[in-house]
Amino acid sequence: MPAEAATAVDNAHLLVVDDDARLRALLQRFLSEQGFRVSIAADAAAARAQLAAVAFDLVVLDVMMPGETGLELVESLRRDGKDVPVLMLTARGGPEDRVAGFEMGADDYLGKPFEPRELALRIRTILRRVAPPAQPLTAAPVQLGMRWFDAERSELRGPEGTVRLTGGEAALLHALARRAGDVLSREEIATALGTPEAGERAIDVQVTRLRRKIEPDPREPRYLHTVRHRGYVLRPGP
Repeated sequence: MPAEAATAVDNAHLLVVDDDARLRALLQRFLSEQGFRVSIAADAAAARAQLAAVAFDLVVLDVMMPGETGLELVESLRRDGKDVPVLMLTARGGPEDRVAGFEMGADDYLGKPFEPRELALRIRTILRRVAPPAQPLTAAPVQLGMRWFDAERSELRGPEGTVRLTGGEAALLHALARRAGDVLSREEIATALGTPEAGERAIDVQVTRLRRKIEPDPREPRYLHTVRHRGYVLRPGP
C-alpha cells in the first residue's frame, strides 16, 4: 500500500461506543497506541451528538447497550443516509447475530471476547476498503441501466445524482464490477471484502442490500444475478 494511503488509515478518527466504561478506556488507550485518533461515547445518544459534530472515519459500536441498541443506532444512521463505516461488537456471536448486524447496515462484526490486535486489523481492513484509490483507475464506469458505477471514486451515480452506498455496499459492487460477467462464489466475495470468515447468509444479506440500490425491481434482478449453487454475477447493461 502506498505510504500516503497507509498514513491515512493509521491517522483515522474512530468513535468507540460502548456502555462498559472499562472497555471504553481500554480500547481508547490501545487504539491510540495503534496510531488512531479515538473519541468515545457511552451510549447511542452521546454517539449521535458526536456524529452530528464530527466526520468520523469509522465507528466501533457495541450491540447490547441500555436504551437504544447498537443495531437500532446503525439502522437509523443508514436510514438517514449516513454511510460512515461501522464495526459492531457483541457478546452474541452466532451466525444469526452477524446476519442481523449486516441487515442493519454494519460493515463488519466481531464477537466478544476478542483479541485487540484482531480488532485493529479489522479496522484497518475496512478503512483500506473504503479509502479512495491512491492511483487513478483505468476501468471505465460500469452501466447499470440509468445508473453508472465509477470504480475510481467508488460512487454510484444516476439521474438523481450520487446514490449513497455504505462502505460494504461500495466494496461489494467494486469487487463484482472488476470481474463483471464472471460468477463469483460467496467465498471469493467474502475474501474480496476482507471478511473471509463471513458466512454465506451474511454475503446474501449484503447482496440484497446492494440490489436495493442498483435494481429497478430488486425482486427481479436485471444486473446482479444469483447463479444457483455457484454464487453471484454482475451483468452490466442499459
